Amino acid sequence: MKALIVDDDFYSRNMIHEILRQVARCDIAVDGEEAIEAFRRGLADHEPYDLICLDLLMPGLDGQQALREIRSLEKEHGISQPDEAKIVVTTMLADEKETHDAFFLGGATSYLVKPIDEDKLMDEIKSLGLV
Repeated sequence: MKALIVDDDFYSRNMIHEILRQVARCDIAVDGEEAIEAFRRGLADHEPYDLICLDLLMPGLDGQQALREIRSLEKEHGISQPDEAKIVVTTMLADEKETHDAFFLGGATSYLVKPIDEDKLMDEIKSLGLV
């Protein structure tokens, strides 16, 4: 499995990386712009991401904008829903509007509230059929 971890917080990135590196080849991005660039490279190299852990609140291009752009790139490349990257939104927010927008406007697959728990993350990626 190939995973992209997108978070502006060093601690959160490292925690998710420590969990996922046991089951995935991981790349890291610190903001939405880096995430989109990494996603584009993966598509161009014919090695798309299976999983993206995406923080919603980041400086510059935030997670909501990155999510919409990633889904747009998938459509441009003819990638249909069953083959789309599984995008797990990771957020400290209990804000229902942000979560609603990520799912219904952005196309997120699921979400986890920070701090990320190893068991919950592993259970989530198992439920998505990734391990």
